[in-house]
Parts: sequence; structure tokens; C-alpha cells
Amino acid sequence: MKIGLDIMGGDFAPKSVVLGAIEAQKALSADQVLVLIGDQDQAQSIIREAGGEVDQFQYVHTTETISMGEHPTKAITQKPNASISLGFQLLKEGKIDSFSSAGNTGAMLVGAMFSVKSVQGITRPAIASNIPKESSGFGILLDVGANADCKPETLVQFAVLGSLFAEHIYNIPNPKIGLLNLGEEEEKGNNLTHGTYPLLKEKSGINFIGNIEGRDLFNDKADVMVCDGFVGNIVLKLAESFHDLVERRNYKNEFFDRFNYEQYGGSPILGVNAPVIIGHGISSPEAIKNMILLSRLMIESKIIDKIKAAFN
Repeated sequence: MKIGLDIMGGDFAPKSVVLGAIEAQKALSADQVLVLIGDQDQAQSIIREAGGEVDQFQYVHTTETISMGEHPTKAITQKPNASISLGFQLLKEGKIDSFSSAGNTGAMLVGAMFSVKSVQGITRPAIASNIPKESSGFGILLDVGANADCKPETLVQFAVLGSLFAEHIYNIPNPKIGLLNLGEEEEKGNNLTHGTYPLLKEKSGINFIGNIEGRDLFNDKADVMVCDGFVGNIVLKLAESFHDLVERRNYKNEFFDRFNYEQYGGSPILGVNAPVIIGHGISSPEAIKNMILLSRLMIESKIIDKIKAAFN
């Protein structure tokens, strides 16, 4: 197993990324190798300073990067030697089994679509994120930003993707699917939810429980919460703000601690032909470590094969 990691992406790269890689490597077995894509000299210097061993990693050297403010499509096409571009090239060629980065989100989306492409039958891949549940564990919210405008058929595909991820990554049996809406009744909502509800109701192979409201995000009513990327991104950013608010007030609580993005590391792009994970731009070493471990879990679970089987 080879886990690809862009060490140049993120606000605190490469140091924060490399330190996270060092911590993750301690949890990997001998046949699980981290491939660090970026400035090899900087990476090895950071590893030595941290007391690590440089030969425990593999390297793909480049000093070229895609900055956060660059146009994603132009950057991917015009910078083939950038760390994100090289990562996707390696993924496409099968030289790594997964790829993750805390760099330019748009470039990660474009790179995934141009290189490994969407699974056959999927019109639009989705970005999924964890939502803490008050009792324990996490629910899955998707889409959280890849698709601001959606059709009902697209939300149905999100429901299937989320159901497979919840079942095979988080071991939730027969996960409950809820359609995020402004009321529980079937007739509530806008044109998108009106069109989506009957399709989900008729869809075989998923456990659709109906509409859920914003107040249901953190209880156990649904395991997978489906919405378009415009709504999902607003919900995600609101949820992330909870942790910052309580931390600034020195309020310690186990539930609110689970809003800390570091705990889950990154958000997978579901619906492409390989494991791809996008990290937060401000990712700390702890977040990078957990992003790498999620990459390993996605490879081990063969979630991509299960998605292909469901749509083909």
C-alpha cells in the first residue's frame, strides 16, 4: 500500500504536513508506505529535526506548488510539476493508492475529475464531512461544497454514496438516510427537495427515513444527511464555528470537542475512481495524521470497489 501525500499544500506547509506524516507513520505497518510529494530537501530536513528516519518514507521531488488563490483549472493544466498535479498523475498511473492534500480545494476537485475521473454512472462526485452526534460518533453530511446547484437525481446519488461510506468506513449497519429540509412533512421544501423526496422513497438499497430538519443534525435521527453543496457548506462552516466559540470561552465538553476538524483530518471526494481526501487549509500535524489514517482506511475497506459495484 502506498499513501500519497502533498506536503506543499496548506497554510503551514511543509512543516505541519511533514510532522503529521511522521506521527502517522508510527501507526502504519511495514507494507504501508507514505509517499511524500514536494520539496524532498525540506521534507528530510524537517524529519531529521524531529528525530525521525528519512528512509521510512518515499519521495517525489518538486518545488512547484499551486497556491490557495490560483484558478484551479488553469493551475492544474499549466503546472504539471506542481505537487497536486504530480500527486494525481501518480494516482492515475497506479503508483500510489490514495492521494490527499490540505492545499487548493478547487485544484483537488479538478485534479480528481481530470485524472482518475468519476465512477461510471455518477454524474457529480460529492465532498463528504463528519457531523458529531450527541450520543456518540459521527454522521455523514454531503455534499458540503463540490456542487452548489443540484438536480434531484444527483441528491439520490449522494444518498447512495453516503450510505456506502457510513456502512463500510464507520461500520454503521443499514445507515439511516435523511433529506435535509425546512420541515419533516413530505410536501415541505423547495423544487429540489420536492423532486428528490419521491426518488429517495422509491430507491432500493438505501434506508431512507424522510425529511430531517436542521435541529436533527446532531441527534440520532439520521446517519447520512443529504443536501446540495450550497446548503451543506453553510452547515459545515457553522458546525466548525461551534468548536472555536466554546474554546475561546474555555468551555470543555466532550461533545463540542468532536467539532474539532483535527479529529477526522479531511473530507473525502466520493464518486471518483480512487481515494482522494481534501484537508483543511489550516491543518495541524494532528489533522494531517488523521487524514493519512483515513486514507489507509479507505484503501483497506475497498470503498471505491463497493461504490463502483453499486453504480455499475
